[in-house]
Amino acid sequence: MKRQKSIIPFLFTIALLFLGCSSSEQNNVESLPNIVYILADDMGYGDVNGLNENSKIPTPNMDKLMNQGIYFTDAHSPSAVCTPTRYGILTGRYCFRTRLQSGVLVGHEPSLIEAGRLTIASMLQDKGYETACIGKWHLGLDFKKKDPEKPLVEGDWWDLTNTSNVNYSAEIDGGPIDHGFNYSFILPSSLDIQPYFYLRNKKIVNPDMVHIEGVRDENFQGKFWRQGDASRDFDFYQTLPTFTNEAVGFIKDQADRKTGNPFFLYFPLPAPHTPWLPLEEFQGKSEAGTYGDFVTQVDFTVGEILKVLEESNLSENTIVFLTSDNGGYWFPENIKEYDHRSNYIFSGMKSDLWEGGHHIPLIVRWPGKVEPGSSSNQLVSLTDLLATCADIVDYKLPYNAAEDSYSHLSDLIGGSNDNSRDGLVMQSFSGEYAIREGNWKLILCRGSGGWTYEGAPDEPEGQLYDLSVDIEEKNNLYETYPEIVQKLKDRLDMIQKERRSRF
Repeated sequence: MKRQKSIIPFLFTIALLFLGCSSSEQNNVESLPNIVYILADDMGYGDVNGLNENSKIPTPNMDKLMNQGIYFTDAHSPSAVCTPTRYGILTGRYCFRTRLQSGVLVGHEPSLIEAGRLTIASMLQDKGYETACIGKWHLGLDFKKKDPEKPLVEGDWWDLTNTSNVNYSAEIDGGPIDHGFNYSFILPSSLDIQPYFYLRNKKIVNPDMVHIEGVRDENFQGKFWRQGDASRDFDFYQTLPTFTNEAVGFIKDQADRKTGNPFFLYFPLPAPHTPWLPLEEFQGKSEAGTYGDFVTQVDFTVGEILKVLEESNLSENTIVFLTSDNGGYWFPENIKEYDHRSNYIFSGMKSDLWEGGHHIPLIVRWPGKVEPGSSSNQLVSLTDLLATCADIVDYKLPYNAAEDSYSHLSDLIGGSNDNSRDGLVMQSFSGEYAIREGNWKLILCRGSGGWTYEGAPDEPEGQLYDLSVDIEEKNNLYETYPEIVQKLKDRLDMIQKERRSRF
């Protein structure tokens, strides 16, 4: 009896310590900010009215976000097209470290994010966050076969001839749920790439699939999508409103539950990527044609997110990031027709290594932390979201994760940043490379590296620009400064060989 009696105070002390630790951990979780990441699709720097005084598109909600937060004037996507940028955003790594060396994935290709790879979502889950992905995924899914002995699909990935072996009724792996998200409601890839359906967590909302014919205009802009499988009730025009309502509902649910846990919402929009399908109430609202009208609908979506945060009393403790996955899909003839420069004064467009392909808007609002109406010329890559959020929530990144991600917490809230980014790597649609260091930018090919200009045989084999005096990339100094060319080539080689750029 004496022995049993003597252990009671010890157990009581341990219980108090445990409860104290649990209470402390809960308080720490409750003090963390919510994080909302809005990723527009193919929206150029020059589309945002607040960033371009000559924009022909009204964007009052994005302008409001700018006035309430900070905007970065030198922010870049790691690629000039969709899939590689999305991989970089979620993992903090350049996509050239994966199997995808050029182009983008299409709807039936397997998951690109490696199993067990740390993502921003899994990191925030570890810190007690409720995490959700709502919108365009475009990072591959692992469909199941009806007959395991036969190929999943037949034909060219971009124009499949037989999808009868795809089991649309089975659970689909490899999506957000397998990469750190508690909840997801997604479109598999772009709104112009089959299959067309909504995937809630791992199940298709309506697995009753039919074949639809493609719609194509002469220049792959406007109303355009490819033939393929679709849920019988799928409505292309309602995709953006559907995702908007879903995102608003998720935020409302988080406010109503009052669990004390913060949330992370990754909200990758399917717009203003093709097809350009503005609803009737947005038609004619811009002076940049159907595309401009679609951007006004994107701006409305941003406004709906800001409104529900305000109405739910969540604005003050929520960080909102707004950006785009690459430059605008805006040709020289579009500029001539509408006198609107989607990609601002930059040369090129989506797909290119010229600035228009990857120099994108980045706006961050964090009440009480970020100075309203401020700006920064700090060099930023969208791979940096992960390390920045890791700093915000006090998470120590392991050495083998987020290898190309730099924290910009000090750039957001003020103070010195001893580990600020001084260089970055970009890739074009065709997989060509560019590397930036300070004001110097080296492009390792002729032409734009994308769809704008192929280059000519009599031109230098590469391009070197001093962006401090030549942001439009008009004066190629490749043959003038061979020592700078070699220095940048060596740095790119090191980043590739060392498998990381953050040391």
